[in-house]
Amino acid sequence: MIESLSIRSIGVISSANLELAPGFTALTGETGAGKTMVLTALGLLLGERADSTSVRTGEKQLFVEGRIRSANSELLGRLEELGADVTSGEVIINRSVSSDGRSRAAIGGASVPISTLNDISEELVTVHGQSDQLRLRSSSRQREALDQLGADEISGAKNAYAQLFSQYRELEQRLERMRGSSEADAIRIQRLREQIADIEKVNPESDELGKIDEQVKRLSNVESLRMSAGSAHDALTNDEGLDASGLLGQARKALESSGDSKLQELAAQASEAAAIASDLASELTSFLAELDADPARLEQLMARKAEVIALERRYGNSSEELVAMLPALHAELLDLDSSDEQLEKLEMQFEATSSQLSFAAGQLTQLRERAGEQLGVRVTEELSALAMGGAALVVRISPLPDFEASGKDRVEFLLAAHPGAEPRALGKGASGGELSRIMLAIELVLSSNQVLPTMVFDEVDAGVGGAAAIELGKRLAKLAESTQVIVVTHLPQVAAFADHQIRVAKDVSGEITESSVSLLSRQEREAELARMLSGNSTSEVALEHARELLDYQK
Repeated sequence: MIESLSIRSIGVISSANLELAPGFTALTGETGAGKTMVLTALGLLLGERADSTSVRTGEKQLFVEGRIRSANSELLGRLEELGADVTSGEVIINRSVSSDGRSRAAIGGASVPISTLNDISEELVTVHGQSDQLRLRSSSRQREALDQLGADEISGAKNAYAQLFSQYRELEQRLERMRGSSEADAIRIQRLREQIADIEKVNPESDELGKIDEQVKRLSNVESLRMSAGSAHDALTNDEGLDASGLLGQARKALESSGDSKLQELAAQASEAAAIASDLASELTSFLAELDADPARLEQLMARKAEVIALERRYGNSSEELVAMLPALHAELLDLDSSDEQLEKLEMQFEATSSQLSFAAGQLTQLRERAGEQLGVRVTEELSALAMGGAALVVRISPLPDFEASGKDRVEFLLAAHPGAEPRALGKGASGGELSRIMLAIELVLSSNQVLPTMVFDEVDAGVGGAAAIELGKRLAKLAESTQVIVVTHLPQVAAFADHQIRVAKDVSGEITESSVSLLSRQEREAELARMLSGNSTSEVALEHARELLDYQK
């Protein structure tokens, strides 16, 4: 809702600060007093085109600032991404227009393009009165509104359809790729097959090159290794008893015979060292037995090493990476290879899903048609009470050429101006006042099922009077139970139903014309309604009538 609106240097308004409350607010004043300037200020906040002629004569620029509170978490998130401060859901928007036509805008302290104001405006405030300002001007918006009206039944059908549509689109895209296989795809397929065949042919093991290098090094240095291992083996054991094992045995015996506890401990260590020396000698014996020059084996190892290195160089990856890539390469090949078998299988899946989606779309269409009939009947009843007897809302649901994320329905709200008339799109063939009443009737029916933005109605009372004016006031008050409603009105019967009334008054002093904007007390409202009734704010008869109107709406 709009909490406040500050205006400076717009037309006849030099400066005005409006504190707006929830519920129904009526904006009244004599013709030419400047009510239009208030709407102009609001329009500028909502991204309407700037007109330098709106700048007050003698001033360099006009300035408008609005404080709007919103519970729309998605919208607030978008604004935060723009750098706007939206603490506690409060959105502060300001706009300035200079006398030379330059325009600037900011949201929550962050400068934004004017187009951004336009993008977010319909989420915050909707102005009814001109055809290009309809909240439900597009078919998609009308469909969303209709779905909200029948939410209990339609939501389940929409979810079922959405799941099938997601599957349908995925299969459709895969089919398109397979059917439209280009020369580049064919080349890629050939390369994938070659790469997979190469990797699987070589089939490298983990750290195979390291293992090969170790074996090659050993086979290339057999004599040197035999000499080193033999010398070490001789040092550990020989027939003369002067080996490491024999000497350690002698040391153990000498220590054990000492009788000293400390030396006894050292004797145990000497025994362990002798055992280790014996084990080491056995290992060296085995190593020497296995050590044998094998030129054929060395040649095999070198050939295998060359094979693995060639594979790595060809594809620019290590052998371990190439093996790890195999599952992904197979998957890509399966996706690209549009073989007849794969294509036929995918086409069967697509046809089955398409059939299921068509059925789900039909179910959704039936529910929308039912909701459309209900909406048409209820809005037509409201129009009759709003001095548009004979006019009827027609909800037309026609098939789209293709499945879309929302279904296969084009939804249109049409107006039949009188019985037998050809239904036409909203805004065509209706005056500004009639259009405002049509939208009021629609919003009244939809209000119980939706969270609506602030509603501003201009010209809603044009051509209305008497009992119809009272009905109009009642319905605006009813809508205000669901959302903030601001109405520019000339009818006292309508203004009397408002929770709050703001008067725009013109003051002509010499050559300067200036308007003031003020929130009225109960007594001031009585005087304003008396003026609206008779043109005389002090007439006792008119004042009495004004009191009756204010008391009646309560």
